[in-house]
Amino acid sequence: MLVLFWLLLFLTAICLILLMPALWGKRIYNTYRNARVVNCPETRSPVAVRFQAWRAAVSGLSGRPRLRLADCTRWPDRAGCDQACIPDAERAADPPALRVATTHGIAHLPTLVAAAAAWVLGMAWHSEYLFRSLWAHAVGLTDQQAHDLARQWAPHLATAGACLLFSYGVAALLAQVGVRSFRHGVQMSVSAWLIIAAFLLASGGSTLNTAFLWVEGGYTFLAAVLVGAIAGGVPRRILIKDSGEKNSSPSVLAA
Repeated sequence: MLVLFWLLLFLTAICLILLMPALWGKRIYNTYRNARVVNCPETRSPVAVRFQAWRAAVSGLSGRPRLRLADCTRWPDRAGCDQACIPDAERAADPPALRVATTHGIAHLPTLVAAAAAWVLGMAWHSEYLFRSLWAHAVGLTDQQAHDLARQWAPHLATAGACLLFSYGVAALLAQVGVRSFRHGVQMSVSAWLIIAAFLLASGGSTLNTAFLWVEGGYTFLAAVLVGAIAGGVPRRILIKDSGEKNSSPSVLAA
């Protein structure tokens, strides 16, 4: 069972590492996908332009987004223009929107509390008063063997490490998008849980006992919700050394 814990820890790290750039790319895409109105450098009259949002999102993962226009109300007649309006169009999109994510760091206190809460939930969930017997029978252990396993340090340390890694992964994602709230925390955490669960099921979930999947799936889902609620929902004003009182999200022009 220790191998399973370390496998879960490794897969959690891989999924969170892949999820972070995906969410950052999505944020860049959402920033540049809408049309905005600028003055055409040639006619000095208002025109509506739209960026190639996918190009901006992909290029923005490795640095500053490389911007090109995807459409303009003067096109196709002037489709070959030099796109000199790009700087004005970029300013119209509120450039600080792409920098706001770096202004809020990880709030360590709620992150640690969230990890501890998930670990305590796991202790209670797998206790003899709840699902230890069902879990033991699902993995082919007797009640005595499960009791002896619960008295060892290694499984608890592995579980604590997984909870800590997952909690800091969610906190890092919240810091990356620049928004901390109960709703965003739960959404981010549950999204990460869904990705990890899908990956595990696709890579060998059919070989696992159904009862085991229900027990572990129920625990990990509730733990993910708990982590997201605490890591994202604890007010900043009660955090030690957390000066980020202002919780703002970038404004993006609507189409």
